[in-house]
Amino acid sequence: MGSDHKESPVCVTGANGFIGSWVVRTLLESGYARIHASIYPGSDASHLFHLPGANNNPDRLKIFEADLLDPPALSTAVAGCRGLFHIASPCSLEDPADPDRDLILPAVQGTLNVLQSAVDSNLSRVVLTSSISALVPNPNWPAGIVFDESSWTDLDYCKSRKKWYPVSKTLAEKAAWEFAEKNGLDMVAIHPATCLGQLLQPGLNASSAVLKQLLEGAEDTQECHWLGAVHVKDVAMAQVLLYETPAASGRYLCTNGIYQFRDFADRVSKLFPEFPVYRFAEETQPGLVACDGAAKRLIDLGLEFTPVEDAVRETVKSLRARGLVAAEPPQS
Repeated sequence: MGSDHKESPVCVTGANGFIGSWVVRTLLESGYARIHASIYPGSDASHLFHLPGANNNPDRLKIFEADLLDPPALSTAVAGCRGLFHIASPCSLEDPADPDRDLILPAVQGTLNVLQSAVDSNLSRVVLTSSISALVPNPNWPAGIVFDESSWTDLDYCKSRKKWYPVSKTLAEKAAWEFAEKNGLDMVAIHPATCLGQLLQPGLNASSAVLKQLLEGAEDTQECHWLGAVHVKDVAMAQVLLYETPAASGRYLCTNGIYQFRDFADRVSKLFPEFPVYRFAEETQPGLVACDGAAKRLIDLGLEFTPVEDAVRETVKSLRARGLVAAEPPQS
């Protein structure tokens, strides 16, 4: 990619969410001159202007309110940009009342609307934020083999168990690849595992809630929906890396290793013994093959992962600062 790419505007959808806020922060820190931050209408994006580099130039960060199902608004947000980071996708801590209306339609049609805007504006590259939820659950994955980017979530398995978020992410990514191929769109996809780290946004996001619930003693094993964890800043850095690397193509798993949720819970318990973290006696993901270098495709591009322990510490510090978990015990 040419040396002038940082001078051209880039658009970030879902810019005020957990991952989106970190992508905006990373773009600012990387010297990008102009960022179009697309947010859900009426949502709070004020924290973005407190990021380093965002408040010293009013033209550097512009907010665009755009519902994913509002093509004209999306076109306005993308117009004039060179690249696009599509992160926005509905995700709720509660089960959706109407999965098709609340999750699947905005995820799938919203993605297609965003990509159409990218084609209309002749963007040079799109980085699509998918998820490990588009890789797993996949109960038919061969035994003894490490999960990689060739895996796709089993939709029938998820539908039978009313696990609608993986359905929405899988259908959205499949639709995106079909659209990109049909329209000659240069697109690459990233698949973050459970994202941890400092919360820049006002509210609690779903991946941080996994750690919060674990700290509170929850016994949920995360069953087939877990592969590992990753620092959100690594996810953001990986997105920019993929945008800036012309040779990057296809799908990229983004996790600091694959391992049992039981092992993650053990790490958290050792780091924070003051919390009633449940210690699982059995495998939480039976048959899951562990692998330290599971994100080999990103590692080969030069990405270095932050230790999971650091990500956990920073998340807990952030949750404590928000009053979302118990305060640090007094030093004796």
